[in-house]
Amino acid sequence: MTTTRTPIVFIHGLWLHASSWQPWVDLYEREGFAPVAPGWPNEATTIQAARNNPQAVADIGIDQIVDHYAAIIDGLDTAPVIIGHSFGGLITQKLLGQGYGIAGIAIDPAQIKGVKPLPFAQLRSGLPALGNPANKRRAVSLTADQFRYGFGNAVSRQESDDLFDRYTIPSPARPLFEAAFANFTKNSPAQVNTANTERGPLLLVSGQEDHTVPDVVTRAAFKLYGDSTARTDLKQYADRGHSLTIDSGWRQVADHTLDWLAARGVRTTTASESR
Repeated sequence: MTTTRTPIVFIHGLWLHASSWQPWVDLYEREGFAPVAPGWPNEATTIQAARNNPQAVADIGIDQIVDHYAAIIDGLDTAPVIIGHSFGGLITQKLLGQGYGIAGIAIDPAQIKGVKPLPFAQLRSGLPALGNPANKRRAVSLTADQFRYGFGNAVSRQESDDLFDRYTIPSPARPLFEAAFANFTKNSPAQVNTANTERGPLLLVSGQEDHTVPDVVTRAAFKLYGDSTARTDLKQYADRGHSLTIDSGWRQVADHTLDWLAARGVRTTTASESR
């Protein structure tokens, strides 16, 4: 038998670069895990490079992103914990439902098929992409004002602008279109196997001031798991918005995820048979 550190795979969402997970990566590393934060397909390794070539990620959809991370997980020596934010939270749920990972944490996750609430704030947050049907095959960037409404509404304007400058990149609009029309699409890529009874435990996290993924959307997703005997938990933060993984309060959320994993019996090291 060999002992290896338990991997953590972080998955970001639209308009944030993979490097936005770096504080979490550092924390999980210190706690004894083996964290990685790979970018989406074709994502540049630096924020500036991603901004300089936005169309490199154009027309990338949910299925491509899922396949991309599934291949990364298949290359690991042992099954990981999967942690995703926003569309990364949707991808986390899809992967967990398909049998990947030993546990999943979906933070402010984009709506999956079957979620019916569609609050005005969510519609407004999605307008930069959804407002023009031609955007479906394009990459779209946010302005500082759009980021302030969709991500940084629960922090100061200064902090929102600082986060915008530090982490934002152009992102494909296609996942937004796929999620928006999921309930009208028979084989939607936003479909998640919520009835899977063999999957690992799942934690859904919601910021109740979130405009991009309002709390009612996360609660509706939580209810969809009612037919599964696998463990599903919900954690809500009354005063947090969509930036909760990257703003000055990120550590509160990260510490809760660590506590939840410990309570679910997820250890920092995993024993496996030697090859």
